[in-house]
Amino acid sequence: MTRAVPHGVRAQAGPVTGAAMPIAQVSVEASAFRSSGVPELDRVLGGGLVPGAAILLAGEPGVGKSTLLLEVAAQTSRYHRRTLYVTGEESASQVRLRADRTGGVQDELYLAAETDLGAILTHVEQVRPEVLVVDSIQTIGAASLDSVPGGVTQVKEVAAALIRVAKTRNITTIIVGHVTKDGSIAGPRVLEHVVDVVLHFEGDRNSRFRMVRALKNRFGPVDEVGCFDLGADGITAVTDPTGLFVENHRSGVPGTCVAVTMEGRRPMLAEVQALVAHSPLERPRRSTSGLDSARVATILAVLQQHCGIALHAQDVFASTVGGARLAEPATDLAVAIALASAATAASPPQGVVALGEISLAGEVRNVRDLPQRIAEGARLGFRVAVAPVGDRSGQPGRRSVDGMTVLEVADLRGALTSLGLIRARATKATPPIGPAELIPPN
Repeated sequence: MTRAVPHGVRAQAGPVTGAAMPIAQVSVEASAFRSSGVPELDRVLGGGLVPGAAILLAGEPGVGKSTLLLEVAAQTSRYHRRTLYVTGEESASQVRLRADRTGGVQDELYLAAETDLGAILTHVEQVRPEVLVVDSIQTIGAASLDSVPGGVTQVKEVAAALIRVAKTRNITTIIVGHVTKDGSIAGPRVLEHVVDVVLHFEGDRNSRFRMVRALKNRFGPVDEVGCFDLGADGITAVTDPTGLFVENHRSGVPGTCVAVTMEGRRPMLAEVQALVAHSPLERPRRSTSGLDSARVATILAVLQQHCGIALHAQDVFASTVGGARLAEPATDLAVAIALASAATAASPPQGVVALGEISLAGEVRNVRDLPQRIAEGARLGFRVAVAPVGDRSGQPGRRSVDGMTVLEVADLRGALTSLGLIRARATKATPPIGPAELIPPN
């Protein structure tokens, strides 16, 4: 018996929304960046808000998403740009109380408490805003769908309707999204694909410091971060966050070292602290805060194998100051110096920063953006930088960069020897840095 082959659907030509033209003739004036009034957010977005853009802001509960967006709405309305703030999680009076506390009451800022998609679209028709804030998409539902708000079908339908309105009316739309236990954005993955920008708002509950990180950006870079301070009076931008993560010690303290990490394209200094004590347990404790526990374990093994510092019977505690999170390999050398200093009870010299990745063989590898990191250390008053060898010769030595003495080391043992934390072997090595070079930072 012969099976009938179905005929394919033949597409028909249809009307177009606009004639195709050479790309050089397409106007970009309508999509020019406009400041949000929050400089740190403009930095992450690549210049500001783009008309017609759909922005998704995700973060853990209580991190400050609503406070940040209320500040953005208030600042944009100050520029006589009508803004509509739709809240589905709070009442209008609750948002008004927060606006009174943070100074966000503006004439061009409109507020609506709605959870129905049709009602929100009606508000958009009546208010005709330039900026629309929806907090949050998991609380909005479409009456035409027989499912609860926050479900996959509801989130897809609501997102599609909001983005369609944003594109047709040239409205900058900012949507708040929830996150799951593992930190990923809740809801269907298609939500991240259909929006233009995906931002992640993160921070430690025990710290006031918050960061906005771009995970996707069709209008700018995705390697930028914005820094904020969340307080009782609202949220404020932090243009120089280094002071939050470095303590000012009056004298040398064992178990401390300052690292230079890159948050996006911004160099930032953070202090690493370590404590090593004899353990009465059969399995010594290993505790980390703000550091990758796997990398700390690797560094402990390298210290024992290649530097002769026995740590197998010691309790080890390592953390960062101010809730900073150091995950990049460039902070390995600072972590190793802090651990070695704590194990030997010897204080590293003051005014020293360390940067470099440590291999399993104990070598100190080069890191990206080394000149920018050294320049940031010099700007903040540090005088000596322990860094990997910069030329192809592979020979350790010293050079002066931006007023700093850069102590180039080839391996971890050489770095610890140069800082006076362990004894040098009977081979040629870079002599320890002298007291004249160890000027404490201001």
